[in-house]
Amino acid sequence: MDLGKFIRDIPDFPKKGILFKDITPLLGDSKGFTEAVDKIADHFKDKKIDRIAGIESRGFILGSALALRMGVGFIPIRKPGKLPYKTRRCEYKLEYGSDAVEIHEDAVRKNQRILLVDDVIATGGTAVAAKTLLRDLGADLVGIAFLVELKELKGCEKLAGENIYSVLSY
Repeated sequence: MDLGKFIRDIPDFPKKGILFKDITPLLGDSKGFTEAVDKIADHFKDKKIDRIAGIESRGFILGSALALRMGVGFIPIRKPGKLPYKTRRCEYKLEYGSDAVEIHEDAVRKNQRILLVDDVIATGGTAVAAKTLLRDLGADLVGIAFLVELKELKGCEKLAGENIYSVLSY
């Protein structure tokens, strides 16, 4: 199946000059969504993953489905102020501003094997911040998966040395 047919381009979102890759048509197609999740699960099937960590917000959708598919737990990595317990925080830059992500400080046990998941990698700031949080908590980061990679923005270069898998590349 051509999963790319489910990705919709939205020009000038969230601000002028940005071409947003909208994954909601893929999420709305049960066969397409299942295939995307299966591709990631198949790629990492031999990694003995303990938990999936997903980055807010679309990474929650993909990561939760993947966690169910792989029979493991899920860890949310959220925007600041959204988690109710003690957190760790990491700030980062976006192609259109800056932000931060947080994780519960007890979300990961030392050496727990974690797969980090998000919908899109653009400049890589969010993924680097999430990776930093997981490693600071003692995780063994076995891989990072994206539904879409925007190659021209070179975000994966900031994750050099990591086991990265993208379902689609543009």
